[in-house]
Amino acid sequence: MAPPARYCVPGERLCSAEEATAGSGTYTRHGFIFSSLAGCLEKRSEDGGVEVYKSFRPGDIVLAKVISLGDAQSNYLLSTAENELGVVVARSEAGVQMVPISWCEMQCPQTHTKDFRKVARVQPQFLQT
Repeated sequence: MAPPARYCVPGERLCSAEEATAGSGTYTRHGFIFSSLAGCLEKRSEDGGVEVYKSFRPGDIVLAKVISLGDAQSNYLLSTAENELGVVVARSEAGVQMVPISWCEMQCPQTHTKDFRKVARVQPQFLQT
Protein backbone atom coordinates (compact mmCIF):
# COMPACT_ATOMS: atom_id res chain seq x y z
CA MET A 1 0.00 0.00 0.00
CA ALA A 2 1.29 3.50 -0.86
CA PRO A 3 2.08 5.83 2.04
CA PRO A 4 -0.53 8.55 2.70
CA ALA A 5 -0.03 11.78 0.77
CA ARG A 6 1.63 14.67 2.58
CA TYR A 7 0.14 18.06 1.82
CA CYS A 8 2.17 21.22 2.17
CA VAL A 9 1.76 24.98 1.88
CA PRO A 10 4.00 27.69 0.35
CA GLY A 11 7.01 28.40 2.56
CA GLU A 12 6.82 25.10 4.45
CA ARG A 13 10.22 23.52 5.10
CA LEU A 14 10.17 20.05 3.54
CA CYS A 15 13.62 18.58 4.25
CA SER A 16 17.34 19.22 4.23
CA ALA A 17 18.97 19.87 0.85
CA GLU A 18 21.35 17.01 1.75
CA GLU A 19 18.42 14.53 1.90
CA ALA A 20 16.99 15.35 -1.55
CA THR A 21 17.20 17.70 -4.52
CA ALA A 22 14.69 20.47 -5.14
CA GLY A 23 12.21 19.73 -7.92
CA SER A 24 9.15 21.35 -9.44
CA GLY A 25 7.22 23.51 -6.98
CA THR A 26 10.11 23.81 -4.51
CA TYR A 27 13.09 26.08 -3.80
CA THR A 28 16.27 25.85 -1.75
CA ARG A 29 17.28 28.36 0.94
CA HIS A 30 19.86 28.11 3.73
CA GLY A 31 20.44 24.40 3.11
CA PHE A 32 16.77 23.37 3.21
CA ILE A 33 14.13 22.64 0.57
CA PHE A 34 10.89 24.64 0.89
CA SER A 35 7.53 24.38 -0.86
CA SER A 36 6.65 27.21 -3.25
CA LEU A 37 3.14 25.83 -3.92
CA ALA A 38 0.25 24.42 -1.96
CA GLY A 39 -0.03 20.80 -2.93
CA CYS A 40 0.85 17.18 -2.50
CA LEU A 41 4.46 16.28 -1.78
CA GLU A 42 6.06 13.52 -3.84
CA LYS A 43 9.52 12.09 -3.22
CA ARG A 44 11.05 10.61 -6.34
CA SER A 45 12.96 7.47 -5.39
CA GLU A 46 15.12 7.29 -8.51
CA ASP A 47 17.05 10.49 -7.82
CA GLY A 48 15.90 11.56 -4.36
CA GLY A 49 14.15 14.67 -5.72
CA VAL A 50 11.20 16.38 -4.07
CA GLU A 51 8.27 17.81 -6.08
CA VAL A 52 5.08 19.55 -5.07
CA TYR A 53 2.10 19.18 -7.37
CA LYS A 54 -0.47 21.95 -7.53
CA SER A 55 -3.58 21.22 -5.57
CA PHE A 56 -5.25 24.62 -5.74
CA ARG A 57 -5.45 27.48 -8.23
CA PRO A 58 -6.55 31.11 -7.86
CA GLY A 59 -10.34 31.28 -8.10
CA ASP A 60 -10.97 27.79 -6.68
CA ILE A 61 -13.56 27.50 -3.94
CA VAL A 62 -11.91 25.45 -1.21
CA LEU A 63 -13.37 23.85 1.89
CA ALA A 64 -10.71 24.02 4.63
CA LYS A 65 -10.33 23.82 8.40
CA VAL A 66 -8.93 26.80 10.34
CA ILE A 67 -5.84 25.59 12.21
CA SER A 68 -4.70 28.92 13.65
CA LEU A 69 -5.84 32.52 13.62
CA GLY A 70 -2.27 33.59 12.84
CA ASP A 71 -0.57 36.74 14.07
CA ALA A 72 -0.46 40.41 13.05
CA GLN A 73 1.42 39.62 9.82
CA SER A 74 -0.66 36.68 8.61
CA ASN A 75 -4.36 36.00 8.42
CA TYR A 76 -5.37 32.38 8.94
CA LEU A 77 -3.55 29.07 8.74
CA LEU A 78 -5.79 26.59 6.91
CA SER A 79 -5.61 22.84 6.39
CA THR A 80 -7.12 20.55 3.75
CA ALA A 81 -5.48 17.42 5.18
CA GLU A 82 -8.77 15.53 5.58
CA ASN A 83 -10.64 13.71 2.80
CA GLU A 84 -13.69 15.96 3.22
CA LEU A 85 -11.56 19.08 2.68
CA GLY A 86 -10.18 20.50 -0.57
CA VAL A 87 -11.43 22.04 -3.82
CA VAL A 88 -15.23 22.13 -4.08
CA VAL A 89 -15.60 24.28 -7.21
CA ALA A 90 -13.00 24.98 -9.88
CA ARG A 91 -13.19 26.58 -13.31
CA SER A 92 -11.10 25.53 -16.30
CA GLU A 93 -9.16 27.92 -18.52
CA ALA A 94 -12.22 27.86 -20.81
CA GLY A 95 -14.28 29.29 -17.92
CA VAL A 96 -16.36 26.12 -17.48
CA GLN A 97 -17.00 24.53 -14.08
CA MET A 98 -14.80 21.46 -13.79
CA VAL A 99 -15.98 17.99 -12.76
CA PRO A 100 -14.06 15.88 -10.21
CA ILE A 101 -12.89 12.58 -11.70
CA SER A 102 -10.77 11.39 -8.76
CA TRP A 103 -9.56 12.63 -5.37
CA CYS A 104 -6.68 14.43 -7.08
CA GLU A 105 -7.99 15.42 -10.54
CA MET A 106 -10.71 17.51 -12.14
CA GLN A 107 -11.71 17.63 -15.81
CA CYS A 108 -13.24 20.32 -18.02
CA PRO A 109 -16.41 18.89 -19.59
CA GLN A 110 -15.99 21.15 -22.63
CA THR A 111 -12.30 20.71 -23.54
CA HIS A 112 -11.69 17.43 -21.64
CA THR A 113 -8.44 18.82 -20.20
CA LYS A 114 -7.46 17.47 -16.79
CA ASP A 115 -5.90 19.45 -13.93
CA PHE A 116 -4.50 18.30 -10.62
CA ARG A 117 -6.53 19.42 -7.62
CA LYS A 118 -6.93 18.19 -4.05
CA VAL A 119 -10.64 17.41 -4.44
CA ALA A 120 -12.91 17.56 -1.40
CA ARG A 121 -15.14 14.58 -0.73
CA VAL A 122 -18.23 16.64 0.06
CA GLN A 123 -20.78 14.94 2.29
CA PRO A 124 -24.20 14.48 0.57
CA GLN A 125 -26.06 16.39 3.30
CA PHE A 126 -24.07 19.54 2.45
CA LEU A 127 -24.86 19.48 -1.28
CA GLN A 128 -27.59 21.80 -2.56
CA THR A 129 -29.97 20.42 -5.16
